[in-house]
Amino acid sequence: MAQNRNDLLAVLAVVKKYNLKGTEELLKKEAGLIDIPENVAGEAEVNSVLAAYKSEGDPDIYEHSYMELRKFVEESLDIYKHELALILYPVLVHMYIELVYNSHEEQAKKLITKFGPEQEYYYQDELARLSMVTKRDQMSGNDITDTFKSNAFTIRISRDTLSLLKRHLHEKKASVILNIVNEHMYFDLYEGVARNKSQCDATSGAMTGEAKRQDNKIKVYYGLLKEPDVQTLQPAAPPEEDDDMDPDAPDKPKKKKPKKDPLYSKKPKSDPNAPPLDRIPLPKLKDVDKMEKVKALREASKRVNLGPDSLPSICMYTLLNANYTVTCADLCEDSSLIAVGFSDSSIRVWSMTPIKLREMKSAEQLKEIDRDAEDVLIRMLDDRKAETCRTLCGHSGPIYRTSFAPDRTMMLSCSEDCTIRLWSLHTWTCVVVYKGHQFPVWDVRFSPHGHYFVSCSHDKTARLWATDSHQPLRIFAGHLADVDVCIFHPNSNYVATGSSDRSVRLWDVCVGNHHRLLTGHKAPIYSLAFSMCGRYLASGSADKRVLIWDLAHGHLIAALTGHSATIHSMCFSRDGTILATGGLDCALKLWDFTKLVDDISGENVNVSHNPDVRDGEPYLLRTFPTKQSPFLTLHFTRRNLLLGVGMYELGV
Repeated sequence: MAQNRNDLLAVLAVVKKYNLKGTEELLKKEAGLIDIPENVAGEAEVNSVLAAYKSEGDPDIYEHSYMELRKFVEESLDIYKHELALILYPVLVHMYIELVYNSHEEQAKKLITKFGPEQEYYYQDELARLSMVTKRDQMSGNDITDTFKSNAFTIRISRDTLSLLKRHLHEKKASVILNIVNEHMYFDLYEGVARNKSQCDATSGAMTGEAKRQDNKIKVYYGLLKEPDVQTLQPAAPPEEDDDMDPDAPDKPKKKKPKKDPLYSKKPKSDPNAPPLDRIPLPKLKDVDKMEKVKALREASKRVNLGPDSLPSICMYTLLNANYTVTCADLCEDSSLIAVGFSDSSIRVWSMTPIKLREMKSAEQLKEIDRDAEDVLIRMLDDRKAETCRTLCGHSGPIYRTSFAPDRTMMLSCSEDCTIRLWSLHTWTCVVVYKGHQFPVWDVRFSPHGHYFVSCSHDKTARLWATDSHQPLRIFAGHLADVDVCIFHPNSNYVATGSSDRSVRLWDVCVGNHHRLLTGHKAPIYSLAFSMCGRYLASGSADKRVLIWDLAHGHLIAALTGHSATIHSMCFSRDGTILATGGLDCALKLWDFTKLVDDISGENVNVSHNPDVRDGEPYLLRTFPTKQSPFLTLHFTRRNLLLGVGMYELGV
């Protein structure tokens, strides 16, 4: 009776919420709810009633219904069998939740013990966690039951396959399964032939099924922004002497006109797929930034062109005496600095060049400096305090990621202590602490254009920040588990995130919504990398595979297999021809990305249907094993030298 009264009070709270006064009076009168205080039922109880599962009376009917469904799938024609098999897992999960909700613990346990091991290997972790929920009151606030109760399980299915399924359920009067199918599953219908086993496997694996086609319909501006014009910085040519007018030097040879620097003569091209320049506000380039661009262009002009016949030289930095203490490593864009994070909450920064890390002069000494001098920044730094290594302390938990600003004046770090810190690389001190995440922060990355950065956390969100604001500008919510990795698109208009819910999402920083939902991984995703052109995204996972996605349509185009452990680092060469991947298997693999793109561009992509996913074996160029050093990070220099960082592990 107490439960019935609670249910009635929860319904009364809903009626009050929507201000249905007449209905409220009738309900009180008929149910005998007199002298009821305000706020009769909490939000949790209201949700519990609204999301209540229907009891089908006899608990043994569930096992019989599941066996009937499984038999129907197994006996179906091969053309339909693989799509029909996709419904077995969500049906089993919701049957278990219904049985537990209606206090049939024994039958629920028997059901999941009998049929759980038959499910795909990538669902076993969720089933094990689900089997720990054996009482109705344990469901409240439980991550996995909340996920399944509040999210429909999505299955891409042909119209013919769905008709066959519905006809079977109606003929067998399988009301238990019909209720689950109608209330907790979403069928993304398409016309045409049903998918085969490999096509179904390619995109399945995420916690709540596959991505809807609607999720990937919005246009994505994947092109690169127009490069800033650096011609204004071209050194002025010396004034020419008019030799023809000099009567005393008739035989003097004429001076040649100085040649134009080809660096300045190239006009930046505009990409038709690029977003408008004013779509998001970007910081204006200072003269120092423009000079850095010129320096980068000069370096790029000396770049080695890579390919199957000219693989990159590789330099591996191995951290010794650091077993189980190093947590992350990062190199700055021009490869002059390396930062390493430690489990004792400290960060160390080393110079990769002969130039030592200088510190800013004291306030007294700074007063004497001429502020209008061209080299004012150099004068502000004290050569006497220069060191090859700097240690930064401030966090109170292990460091999970560091990220250098494009101009190398700042660095970000994130930690288990739920904070992000911004460090000055002039004073070597922490200048801002960003608080907002409620749980450990797994990753933080600067935007390629500076000013903005993105972070992601155990709290299932990613957040967009600006260095000059202590509050996040956007909160990207939608993942159903930890967001383990995040990265900016090269044009800074999008952020990609990878999660333990086994999906990748592409978020628009302008509006805060996800514009691509990519499913296909069978384990948590730990590394992401955008191609140089911005159209393709590579994702590396604990399922030991690298998946390549075409962001134009949201399609999976290739699965690169070969690693024997989790892939934690990936990097594209500066000319975009080679993808390097490094794993915990102490192996570095180089893949021919140009060949892959050429093979894909020759095909006509059928946007309404799943294209075939290419196998990675033909694209593997070479594998380089290390002795006993799993990879922490990979980085291509401006001249296409590949740098790897790892720590030496005993007994790997």
